[in-house]
Amino acid sequence: MSGPLSGIRVLDFSSVVLGPFAALMLGDMGAEVLKIESLDGDVMRHAQPFRNPGMGAIFLNLNRNKKSLAIDLKREAAREVVRRLVAGADVVLHSIRPEAATRLGLDYASLAAINPRLIHCAVRGFSSGPYADLPALDDVIQAASGVARLQGGDGPPRFVSTILVDKTAGLHAASAIAMALFERERSGLGQEVVVPMFDTMVQFMAVEHLQGLTFEPPEGPAGYARVLSPHRKPYPTRDGHISVIPYTDRQWTRFFAAAGRPDLAGDPRVGSATARSTHVDWLYATLAEILTERGTEEWLSLCRKGDIPAMRVNSLEELLTDEQVEATGLLRHDRHPSEGALRQVDIPVRFARTPGSVRRLAPRLGEHTVETLADCGFSTEETEALTKAGVCLAAPSSHTGMADASKLEDT
Repeated sequence: MSGPLSGIRVLDFSSVVLGPFAALMLGDMGAEVLKIESLDGDVMRHAQPFRNPGMGAIFLNLNRNKKSLAIDLKREAAREVVRRLVAGADVVLHSIRPEAATRLGLDYASLAAINPRLIHCAVRGFSSGPYADLPALDDVIQAASGVARLQGGDGPPRFVSTILVDKTAGLHAASAIAMALFERERSGLGQEVVVPMFDTMVQFMAVEHLQGLTFEPPEGPAGYARVLSPHRKPYPTRDGHISVIPYTDRQWTRFFAAAGRPDLAGDPRVGSATARSTHVDWLYATLAEILTERGTEEWLSLCRKGDIPAMRVNSLEELLTDEQVEATGLLRHDRHPSEGALRQVDIPVRFARTPGSVRRLAPRLGEHTVETLADCGFSTEETEALTKAGVCLAAPSSHTGMADASKLEDT
């Protein structure tokens, strides 16, 4: 057995980042994932940079441990292909809005009629309600959920510099699918799971930022003051930048002692968590002032000795040679059959008895169309007819498998 989801078959009809990120985690944990794409392919295939068209960097990072079937789902002949695939699947994952999913026959009622044990997970912008059929992407939900307004601080709204919503909702989708599979072991039945981006991010933000509005009537405004303080930031040192965050009473006492400012440890504004939260702007401004007095390495050494949370500020380039990254082997160096040498992040979650694995690298569009149709019982003649009619697209196979995921140092 390789991975806790070994033996689970997933049909991934999603595209862009959210669904593929969820399917990536399922695949890394051993699930057999079939990526079902349009004849043009997932849009992320075409986002630069790439060495070869249709194999963009983001696509490569999101779609290992998957096979690719390219099919025009709008064609009537595609329905029989989908029907046969669904009959043998455990999970269907898609990011299609409700009305369009129904038109394509990918709604839960249609697929559950084929396979009552099916876990059907729809990831989309909004749940039922006035926004249900509106289009949504990461930036739209960052705006709607309050993320962009908070990120802008006292200035204009701005987006977080990562695809935050898609990846956060993708984590929810992967965990929801795993929970639904666990429940199926008890009931023997599948079910519909809906993961709305908007609802997910409203909860995500409300954890700390609902604040005084948690109470009725309100006990204060929204917004977690510590996180929103303009003085909460990576701090300049004498020769760089550092993140330092003493958190407990003892950590603040040890920090001020190490900084040569034991007088501040006795300041009533520092003496308790409640006092610090009340005076957080003063506290962080004082911290920033102190940190300019020494170099980054000296502060890191002092903080390590005092068991105070602190790390240097890495650029993405520096991160690649970070000692923790190198010591844990977090970066993989693989050779892709068409894209050559690649650097990717290995599976971050470690299972002691049933670890995940990288069994294949990202597929070319339609690379497994012929193989998939054959597995579904289509004859060679039927497969040729589907491809000639433009229902399916088949790319030459590169015999993907373990050989494709070999590490460069092993080749």
